[in-house]
Amino acid sequence: MDGRPSRASHVAPRPECRLTDLAVATRETLARTPLYDLHVAQGARMVPFAGYAMPVQYKSGIIAEHLHTREQAALFDVSHMGQAVLSGPDATRQLETLVPADIAALAPGRQRYTQFLDRNGGILDDLMVTRVPGGEERLGLVVNASNKDADFGHLRGSLPDLRLEILADRALLALQGPKAAVVLSKLLPGVETMAFMAWREADWDGTPLFVSRSGYTGEDGFEISVPGDPARAFAEQLLANSEVMLVGLGARDSLRLEAGLCLHGHDIDASTSPIEAGLAWSIQKRRREGGGFPGAARIQRELADGPARRRVGLELSGKAPAREGADVTAPDGRNIGRVTSGGFAPSLGRPIAMSYVESDFAAPRTELNIVVRGTPLAARVTQMPFVPHRYFRA
Repeated sequence: MDGRPSRASHVAPRPECRLTDLAVATRETLARTPLYDLHVAQGARMVPFAGYAMPVQYKSGIIAEHLHTREQAALFDVSHMGQAVLSGPDATRQLETLVPADIAALAPGRQRYTQFLDRNGGILDDLMVTRVPGGEERLGLVVNASNKDADFGHLRGSLPDLRLEILADRALLALQGPKAAVVLSKLLPGVETMAFMAWREADWDGTPLFVSRSGYTGEDGFEISVPGDPARAFAEQLLANSEVMLVGLGARDSLRLEAGLCLHGHDIDASTSPIEAGLAWSIQKRRREGGGFPGAARIQRELADGPARRRVGLELSGKAPAREGADVTAPDGRNIGRVTSGGFAPSLGRPIAMSYVESDFAAPRTELNIVVRGTPLAARVTQMPFVPHRYFRA
């Protein structure tokens, strides 16, 4: 997304958890992904994360992993995410009673980003929805790890006539970066021709895979759903390419921040609407006009009149980063918001942040302050993404 991002280039913020969501759990109670032993063998620093033992970084460190993703190809284990298939008569229209996206218009083999909303238009979670090709209406879903039990319960309770198959036995790998297509095509010929946000089934030595051209880094890339048992062998074949590096959740967070992508529980939650969050692009025209989803009246009002606050990007002067929860103040010292995500941007060599601020202060180049350890630091509203997206365009 060069400069001011277009509506189309805003697509596909990937749902995810953050390192500050570390679960309080002992080693014995943590779940393990099918790649756990591979992470340990590769020297990963494992941490409790959304109930799983997950790699936060490897020996090379977060900055090296971050920059490698931008320059070559990175392999992420995101098997803790919730994968499921929702199916049954009129599944697309029924799902639309819970989300604001136009699911009925989704073509087979295409996916779309949307949100579960509460009756006030607040975001319960964000998710990816795929229209699976075939006769019966089938929708592939990927939801956040920390919310998956609640999300699946919400679906079962709200749509009792549909079948929900949870794919708990599958791993999910994300191959991201400018070399991702070249690398993956060696194992799965033809994936290099897939369009952005396309989905397809594939076969790897007799193993059925689901592949989408999407991700959560702002780079070109793919997400591959793999049965659990062969997942390590598949990952090792990818890692046999010199361009590919295993990357942990630390760099995943800094990459998505540079890409200006929302993180549920931080940048979006039940207190924020999609319009405040700058996600109006994810609500297609038919749904904007016709409603029929939770909180539609609020969202239609905010679309017409503008929200009272907006999510913005902030560039900080100096080197001190602003962390989540830091107050954002106007030049006169009045508190007008708070930081929802912040940190050092390795691609830029400076600190950046995202925040909700009163709409009167949301215009690019507006001068503000962020209070860090009691000291106001100069910051300026900037267009997002901080680093241009490089999604594949056919």
